[in-house]
Amino acid sequence: MADDLPDLRASFDSAADLYQQARPDYPDELYETLLRVTGLKSGARILEIGCATGKATLPLARRGMQLTCVELGAELAAAARRNLAAYPNATVITGAFETTPAVGERFDLVFAATSWHWLDPSIRYRRAWELLDVAGHLAFWSASHVFPDGGDPIFLQLQEVYEEIGEAKADDRPRPGELPDSRAEIEDSGLFEVAAIAQFDWEVTYSADEYLRLLGTFSNHITMEPWKRERLYAEVRRLLELRNDGRLRRHWGAVLHVARRRETSAQMSHTPLKLSLLHQDLRFLFLAPSTK
Repeated sequence: MADDLPDLRASFDSAADLYQQARPDYPDELYETLLRVTGLKSGARILEIGCATGKATLPLARRGMQLTCVELGAELAAAARRNLAAYPNATVITGAFETTPAVGERFDLVFAATSWHWLDPSIRYRRAWELLDVAGHLAFWSASHVFPDGGDPIFLQLQEVYEEIGEAKADDRPRPGELPDSRAEIEDSGLFEVAAIAQFDWEVTYSADEYLRLLGTFSNHITMEPWKRERLYAEVRRLLELRNDGRLRRHWGAVLHVARRRETSAQMSHTPLKLSLLHQDLRFLFLAPSTK
């Protein structure tokens, strides 16, 4: 799998036209928690890693942050510039975070939304540490599929198709509020200490067309052999045609990690703030954009 990472990471560029519409918005509460923990205000200097089309950039640009975004894919970067055209406080650079030259300033926050896991673990913490101001923070999170009690049964039905076409993954079905976190990895870096970890979950409903557009932004579906993709997509349509409303419900979860930059690796850690926003305490409902 590790040998495939560069190709999978680059595959998203082919989905640039779909990404902004198909990928889910992150809950506003996630951004509010991020800003509350870091203490950042309008005008703060922020570096985003892998901004894609600006999905997580726009909410921070609207809040007046000064954003520099690094995006590997040329088509994704071009789409982000179009989406952020109304915000002169946001700049998009095409390149890889690991190798893009420093832009001549230190940042108050370096963050990655559903992109941190694509970075080389041996480089990413050190690189973020080097780009942060002395009192700066690192933040990252990903949007993951979670499976609540009473969730949509269609995913069990589709699992059979994934197995049939040889694309099944380990049967990992995390519940809302129970996604694993990277606390140990952050502390083990010696460069950061955990400031907060918070979990969020929300629900999106999809028509067949909307859901297939979403699948078309996932690296494993982008690189899937055409016959496999056709078989899977046909089954999604068939199953949804049997429903009166023709829609499915997908539950999303995100683990927000916020870490303070250590002055040196030997600096004594402070007591981290542990936030626990679990499924039963916090729910948000977002409806995907209509195709009508």
